[in-house]
Amino acid sequence: MPFSEFFATYPVALYLFALALGLIIGSFLNVVIYRLPLMMQREWSEQCHDFLELDDKQGIEKYPDFNLARPGSHCPHCQHDISALENIPLVSFLIQGGKCKHCGARISARYPIIEAFTGILSVLVVWSFGFSWLSLAALLLTWSLICLSMIDFDHQLLPDDITLPLLWLGLLINYFGLLTTLESAFLGAVGGYMVLWCVYWLFKLLTGKEGMGQGDFKLLATLGAWLGWQALPQIILLSALVGAAVGITLIIVQGRDKNVPIPFGPYLAGAGFIAMLWGEQVNQIYNALLM
Repeated sequence: MPFSEFFATYPVALYLFALALGLIIGSFLNVVIYRLPLMMQREWSEQCHDFLELDDKQGIEKYPDFNLARPGSHCPHCQHDISALENIPLVSFLIQGGKCKHCGARISARYPIIEAFTGILSVLVVWSFGFSWLSLAALLLTWSLICLSMIDFDHQLLPDDITLPLLWLGLLINYFGLLTTLESAFLGAVGGYMVLWCVYWLFKLLTGKEGMGQGDFKLLATLGAWLGWQALPQIILLSALVGAAVGITLIIVQGRDKNVPIPFGPYLAGAGFIAMLWGEQVNQIYNALLM
């Protein structure tokens, strides 16, 4: 029996498969979220040393093969190499009580949370689009948005290594009309970038400050390339409302300095995910409220 027929007959099996796949991908995303910014910092340091013609590269060569594959997963406290059985997504964390099996040091709950969150969103995507090429494309976008959101949250950085390939992939899949037409995707990419670019320069001219990073331009352009220009107003409105609400709450509740920047990428990513899965429903609610 072909997979399409099997999953159509037993949809629960499809959801369980999506959950398991999401957990595995979530484990890999934890690696990317932690290591990619360090890899970029290492590369920038090497470029600065080469440009300044400096011989001292102390600290840069600590891990000669530092990338997404090497060194292998290990405990940050005792450097114990984590075996495959100790690295089963979510399961190993629960079995070991959230501690390193070797030294007993606490393992951050963030890792299983990201794994579980990725698994849940993967199920939502498959539940919405079924077993199809569209579902696979939506999963790739979802996983990338999770990764970008966490990196931006940690470092206020949206790496071009993720956003730019994702933008081109959005245009490519819409060449085949998976999510929207190619014309809509092209206008979405251009419009998404230009809208925030104009906001950036208008804010800078009025205040002399930079209101957002240029990575936000590229992320919105990416979402426009995937979802089309029609989704841009909804994404901008949702992300702005949630971002403003969170910012005001942090200022009032935690006394956060209003001049401290808040990463905008997670709000754009969340709004993009909502627009992809429930864009039409959100528009219907909005129209009903206006009537």
